[in-house]
Amino acid sequence: MEFALSQAKKTCPFLHVTSTSSLRRLSTLPAGAKKSNALLNKAQQCPVMSKAMEAQNTTTPAAAQQTRTISTSRSSFQKPTASVKAKALENTESVAIPSKTPFAATATATPTLEKPVSLNTNAKHFDYESFYNHELEKKHKDKSYRYFNNINRLAQKFPRAHTSRVQDEVTVWCANDYLGMGRNPVLTETMKRTLDRYGAGAGGTRNIAGNADLHLRLESELADLHHKEGALVFSSCYVANDATLATLASKLPGCVIFSDQLNHASMIQGMRHSGAQKKIFRHNDMTHLEELLQSVDPATPKIIAFESVYSMCGSIGPIHEIVDLAKKYGAITFLDEVHAVGMYGPRGAGVAEHLDFELNAAHPTMGNGSIVDEIDIITGTLGKAYGCVGGYIAGSASFVDMIRSYAPGFIFTTSLPPAVVSGAMESVKYLKISNTERQMQQINTRVVKSRLAELGIPVVPNPSHIVPVLLGDAASAKLASDELLSEHGIYVQSINYPTVPVGEERLRITPTPGHNQDMIDHLVHSLETIWSRYSFRRVNDWVAEGGRAGVGMAQPPQIEPLWTNGQLGLDNVVQEPKAVKQSSSTVA
Repeated sequence: MEFALSQAKKTCPFLHVTSTSSLRRLSTLPAGAKKSNALLNKAQQCPVMSKAMEAQNTTTPAAAQQTRTISTSRSSFQKPTASVKAKALENTESVAIPSKTPFAATATATPTLEKPVSLNTNAKHFDYESFYNHELEKKHKDKSYRYFNNINRLAQKFPRAHTSRVQDEVTVWCANDYLGMGRNPVLTETMKRTLDRYGAGAGGTRNIAGNADLHLRLESELADLHHKEGALVFSSCYVANDATLATLASKLPGCVIFSDQLNHASMIQGMRHSGAQKKIFRHNDMTHLEELLQSVDPATPKIIAFESVYSMCGSIGPIHEIVDLAKKYGAITFLDEVHAVGMYGPRGAGVAEHLDFELNAAHPTMGNGSIVDEIDIITGTLGKAYGCVGGYIAGSASFVDMIRSYAPGFIFTTSLPPAVVSGAMESVKYLKISNTERQMQQINTRVVKSRLAELGIPVVPNPSHIVPVLLGDAASAKLASDELLSEHGIYVQSINYPTVPVGEERLRITPTPGHNQDMIDHLVHSLETIWSRYSFRRVNDWVAEGGRAGVGMAQPPQIEPLWTNGQLGLDNVVQEPKAVKQSSSTVA
């Protein structure tokens, strides 16, 4: 009886607020009473129980005997397993999710009304292996199947790596360790000392033995970096984006998310998991975004989710304009700075910091009036420019504490190992004061873009550190990547759908401070050889076709690099490429 009551109290509003002793007292028959008590009287007033009691009164004695067993589970989840011949989603019914679940505001579950299992059936069991192979075959047919190359980056020879054969070395031109911090002694020596002192693993979740002083200090550094009250570290920024958007948007009543068309998969997944309504605006199209914002009640909670650097095309999000629209229409901003942290700004806080470069260089504190202060939520990674692993969010203290308290992706996973956290923290601290790595990376990027432009090899135009070389179909991109690796000792991964749209397949090149002039010459010569051998389309060919992905457009936009000559120390240089060549050759 006690167990039944405890289960029933979870679903009934009356039982939920009534103590067990009170229920026992109500169920006791008064002196002289024969058929009723106060609890039954209460039940007859209930819109659910009154119908159940009415149905029970009309049940035959034989049927009633078969329904004596008490069940505290929801009946919709006790239906027998479907027959192997049953069709999916046939005869579905909509069941509201209880209001206290994270997805209650927008989601419904639609379990299938399943048919009983026939134990005497001769039907063949489902062929799982054939299903797997069928799905893989689709990938092979549309040329989107992903091949993972065996690449082992060498810390002492960065950006060199060996393949599956240790003696076969190649130059890596596509890693996201943009600044080569993964091999920097600032990280590696700190990590070694931490490993010796604290061991390999964190020991548990943040709630259970995995909340060390190192984690708290790293979060303080990240909060300071982004001019925010608090920060929270996750196992990756994929998890940070997914968990944060899912939790926040499901908690905000009736929330609507406005999402840039090119947002990363982690953000898209978080939106799906939230169950919130989503409105997609065309990439960086502020007119379209405002039209969508106007279509929603001003009092409705709204999130505008976007990125600062879009990693596959290198475009930059219009941060100022989005902040203005957010204020105008009562939205909060969610800015993904994953491919910008460590890379932009006087302290490496990202594009938002870079937009007020001089101000943030002189007064790197919260409340200095820069656009960084106007962003509500910033997410970033420790696994790219910082050379380590992990992700994080930064925002107000209350926001961070709410995500800490509710996000399953944070609560129920083992925290980052102490050695990883210490290395990441030292990298963040180091790049707050060193601009050398950022400047060298930008200079080498300028050189590569300029050299390819001279040859007509099509680079998707952008103001960032990404060099996307357009091929236009998956087979060509794969062929170019394979030949660079097998014949030229250069590793550049091909990028296909769904990472980029069909017809915009490309090579994604990422110069680093470690690529010297000889390496740049070899890359450019190798690309020219492959383009000539296979007659891959050059800029003029794309012009003739009307352009694609920003290449060969009739009226191309004028794009200036985000890093200015002054910020790179090139103001007084007459021949910039020559100065770049001298500088880049000094980097091992």
